[in-house]
Amino acid sequence: MFSQFFKALVTCFKIEDLRKKILFTLAIIALYRLGCFIPTPGINAAELAKFFDRIAATTGGGNVFTIMNMFSGRSLEKLTVFSLGVMPYISSSIIMQLLTAVIPSLEKLSKEGQAGHQKINQYTRYGTVALGLVQAFFIALWLESPQAFQGLQVVDNPGWIFRLTTVVTLTTGTLIIMWLGERIQEQGVGNGMSLIITAGILSAAPAAVEQTLLLLNPKTAGAAQLQPLTILMMVFFLVSVILLTTLITQAQRRIPVQYARRMVAGKSTGGQQTYIPLKVDTAGIIAIIFAQSIILFPATIASFIPAQGIHSFASLLARGHWLYYSLYAVLIIFFCYFYTAIVFNPVDVAENMKKHGGFVPGVRPGKQTADYLDFVLTRITLVGALFICAIAVMPDAIMASAKVPYLVASFFGGTGILITVGVMLDTMKQIESHLQMHNYDGFMQSGHLRGRR
Repeated sequence: MFSQFFKALVTCFKIEDLRKKILFTLAIIALYRLGCFIPTPGINAAELAKFFDRIAATTGGGNVFTIMNMFSGRSLEKLTVFSLGVMPYISSSIIMQLLTAVIPSLEKLSKEGQAGHQKINQYTRYGTVALGLVQAFFIALWLESPQAFQGLQVVDNPGWIFRLTTVVTLTTGTLIIMWLGERIQEQGVGNGMSLIITAGILSAAPAAVEQTLLLLNPKTAGAAQLQPLTILMMVFFLVSVILLTTLITQAQRRIPVQYARRMVAGKSTGGQQTYIPLKVDTAGIIAIIFAQSIILFPATIASFIPAQGIHSFASLLARGHWLYYSLYAVLIIFFCYFYTAIVFNPVDVAENMKKHGGFVPGVRPGKQTADYLDFVLTRITLVGALFICAIAVMPDAIMASAKVPYLVASFFGGTGILITVGVMLDTMKQIESHLQMHNYDGFMQSGHLRGRR
């Protein structure tokens, strides 16, 4: 198995056009990582680092800044030009998906093929600019407030010049990231924005390894020292989580579809058999992002407001409290079903099948087919939602049981592992398609890889 994988990997660089695509993609990712170290003008980096150290110590890494920092490749904690990362683009994309489902004109536009998708992509870009401007402006106001930073003076010269500079810098940084992602999409290999997110997540791996090594040293770790056996168990657990995530990400229920034979212009057409792939995990990371944003918002706001009542309420939703995990699980399951209902409409699928003479064996076309698809999708989505819940709370369980920092525990579950596994599967699928197009074997001796979509 591994020999076939490495053989395919070596073959990738023998094919000229594929080699160029891979090298181009790596070059774009390197440019992105370079931008993650260019500081925003007017920021006192030392004071900002103190602030993030404090909130990491008080919240255990569980706040809205943790999510934003992860998606920005740890640029937010240094306030670089890429501090906003891809969050405005992700938010704009999700908003456009929601609007497409509820606004008839956008829904009609999405069904107009390539031209319609290009128009929707253009609207997504406009939304990215608008959200980037708004988020950058509020970040500038937040940076100027000493109360928000527990008395630390993060901005050297606050005022409108600083605000305008910050808004232009951060919004431009987001647009550059979006442009880099589109270049990968057009001339490289893989999904551009997803690869950039993954590169940002994996950029934290060296720091996580360093913290783990410090915990192995009795002189630096003290009572919190990790034992070698614990490290081996954590490595085994990490491999198991990656394998399970891969299986669930690719898992699907195939609904058989039979098309009746029809006579068109004197020729018999149809009669073929196919299937509808219903994914077990349709929502993926979207459900975790929505749930985290909602449940961590009160605790994050409470850290800025000294009112005792707000702190008491926020403490009920803090990591470690049973109410936090209960509400977190409910929100994840809700958003799994909510997002699945948006991207897959059983009624439309059933009507399209009926229009083209297709039917599910043993099920009447039309409403009964729609009800059957909805019944199957409801059951398999529950399995996917429960798995997402387990993955989401896994970093907390690792952090509590193994006594490791959140940065280390985050590589054993949560949003990062889902994104990384899914993006790697997509990228390997595209590379495998290039290999097979040139009559080479893929990464597997039997069967083929399937991406997330």
